Amino acid sequence: MATYIVLGHYTDQGIRNIKDTTKRAEAIREVARKCGVTIKEVYWTLGQYDVVTILEAPDDASVTAFGLSAGAQGNVRTQTLRAYSAEEMTRILTRMA
Repeated sequence: MATYIVLGHYTDQGIRNIKDTTKRAEAIREVARKCGVTIKEVYWTLGQYDVVTILEAPDDASVTAFGLSAGAQGNVRTQTLRAYSAEEMTRILTRMA
């Protein structure tokens, strides 16, 4: 399974309903499951981003389906990053010309 990091910013709707943010995080786990994605961790953060979520998924299409589903709810705008472990990066480096 590939690892992804999702950086989130609250929308106006999301911040108006901020008291529901932990409930929304639990509900989005089911959305993720339906898309073939596993949410490993959710962190609420200070600074440039409001929420950071760690995902595992079999492919980019699954993560894209999840991101679109989450975004359609209107509470957060996201940026998704593919993350590589040290082991994965080592394998990538061995392929360099």
